[in-house]
Amino acid sequence: MNNIFINYSLFILFLPLVAFVVLIFTGKRLPRQGDWVAVSAVLFTLVLSSAMFVAMLLDYNPDFSQQSGFTWMDLGAFKIEFGILVDNITIIMLLVVALISSCSHIFSLKYMEGDIRYSRYYAYLGLFTFSMNGIVLANNLISMYMSWELVGLSSYLLIAHWFEKDSAADAGKKAFLTNRVGDIGFFIGIMLIYSSIGSFLFSDVFAGVAAGKITGITLTLAGIGIFLGAMGKSSQFPLHIWLPDAMEGPTPVSALMHAATMVAAGVYMTIRLFPLFTPDALLVIAYVGGFTAIFAASIAITQNDIKKVLAYSTVSQLGYMILAVGTGVYTAAFFHLVTHAMFKANLFYGSGSVIHAMHHALHEKHDHETDPQDMRNMGGLKAKMPITYWSMLVSTLAIAGVPLFSGFLSKDAILAGTLAFAQHQPEHFLLPVFGFGAAAMTAFYMFRLIFMTFHGEHQMPELINDIHESPKEMTGPLVLLASLSVFVFYTLPNFNPISDHGWFTDLVVPRTAVVPGSMTAHEIADYAHHAHGLAMSLSIAVIVLGIALSVLIYFKKVFSAETWASKLGFLYDWSLNKFYFDENYNRFLYQPFLNLSKKVAWLDWEIYDRYFINGFAWVIEWYSRVTGKFDYDGIDQGLVDGIGRIVGATGHNLRKIQTGRLQNYLLYVVAGIIVMIIVQAF
Repeated sequence: MNNIFINYSLFILFLPLVAFVVLIFTGKRLPRQGDWVAVSAVLFTLVLSSAMFVAMLLDYNPDFSQQSGFTWMDLGAFKIEFGILVDNITIIMLLVVALISSCSHIFSLKYMEGDIRYSRYYAYLGLFTFSMNGIVLANNLISMYMSWELVGLSSYLLIAHWFEKDSAADAGKKAFLTNRVGDIGFFIGIMLIYSSIGSFLFSDVFAGVAAGKITGITLTLAGIGIFLGAMGKSSQFPLHIWLPDAMEGPTPVSALMHAATMVAAGVYMTIRLFPLFTPDALLVIAYVGGFTAIFAASIAITQNDIKKVLAYSTVSQLGYMILAVGTGVYTAAFFHLVTHAMFKANLFYGSGSVIHAMHHALHEKHDHETDPQDMRNMGGLKAKMPITYWSMLVSTLAIAGVPLFSGFLSKDAILAGTLAFAQHQPEHFLLPVFGFGAAAMTAFYMFRLIFMTFHGEHQMPELINDIHESPKEMTGPLVLLASLSVFVFYTLPNFNPISDHGWFTDLVVPRTAVVPGSMTAHEIADYAHHAHGLAMSLSIAVIVLGIALSVLIYFKKVFSAETWASKLGFLYDWSLNKFYFDENYNRFLYQPFLNLSKKVAWLDWEIYDRYFINGFAWVIEWYSRVTGKFDYDGIDQGLVDGIGRIVGATGHNLRKIQTGRLQNYLLYVVAGIIVMIIVQAF
């Protein structure tokens, strides 16, 4: 059985990569540009992951874990081992990735039909799925980091798929560069851990932390560094700015990457590495997550682009998950990751269905100016798109946390853990305020979306006759994911709509952190259990408040949204303009950095290059001329040629002595003898 799990995992990992290679090289020459290759590969991974999931349920062992690996590099003092880890968390996450990826592939058959880069689009989907599965299956920090970077690359390629639009090209670059900021922290955290423990394997790292090989501020900084990676991928404040702009990519990409998988990678990583976070690091994580949850929700309530509402909603929900990790209830974070993947992907598919219908209607009217994503151009679509409406309504009830739906169970578990944390550490009372405040806002802005899109009169009556329900390739995933947003799928074999106890809580059991001095998993669970009743009551109360306000303003229209917007003044303006974060980043970060770069470039060219580098060249040139003149005039002409001339002159003069006459030679001999006699005489 264990070998089957490993083999299945390898197939799940590499099949999307095979599809990517086939499509990127031969896609345009295949029938239908090879979309069937990608769809077949990902559906096969869905079958395999489903089989593993069923086997997990049949085994029902919360301690199940299997690893397999090999040594990739061994330099003596430096060793890297690669491998895969399969446990219950892995199996559930593999199923989530395979399911949402399969839905995106099928949804795209109609949504992307006729696209100019159709085969390349499916190739990049395969690359992304492979990269995401690499993160899920990693049993060590290095292979996780490599897959992490591949996810960043494939997200850039998919966000900028329509790169002929400047907005899409800029969004891709923005996502890529923003994630690099977090990834630098991730890498620094990995190196801090390796330098202390000497291994990248999760098991060795946890054992090293437990043994005290890395402690104190170093371990805290390593944990925060690793969390920086999660901040980038999971779009947490202040690195949240890339996700809303990433909606420039195709809607199925938004559903796959920005609702269920890529942005969940940061949460998954913090869950997987939870045992090594110190209490101080967890406190930082909790506040970042809590603030992100309420901050992003406060922006979503005023947005008019249907995908931007869902984008900020995603940022807010990811903040919930990070908040849960920080307060110690990390299994609740994973539970919300799973439920959120279903209802948020469904909401993105629903928005894609609406946009597809609006775009078609506008095209029929030859209207290329009206924004098909602006909810102010919608309304009254319920009768025209019933499947889309009911599917989105179910998912809206789930994300709002209404009882009988999955989001109620997972969100309630998070809020109970957060409330328990504040009850035992009252100085952190802001954390539950963040949580419950975001819950109220979520209920408000999601029902605002439903009412503005599907209810009332259509804001452009001339389009209504051309709007139709989407084809079955698009509505099929909607119905499936709406069904999976109902509570019963997560509580079986129990049937209690207000209790999360079921197969998930039985098989995903919290573990105590290995950091000395941390609270035990049993203590955290016990505190959360005692806070559950109060948290549930408060949760339902704020949800009812949020829905009621939305009904009064956008459905019954008892209050005017425009009037309240004017009364709120700058608060409304700040929310509508996303608190001017992009503008302030541009003003206080990008432009100063670009100006500094220009000044450094000026110094480099005008001072360093012109005077130092060129000046050095001038000195060398002058020195070369001097040495050349000395070499030619002094050495060559004076010494070398001078010796030659002396020898020549000497030879010329000696030649006069060589007359060939005997009497001359006798005369020279006599003269020589006389000289010798004179010398001896003196």
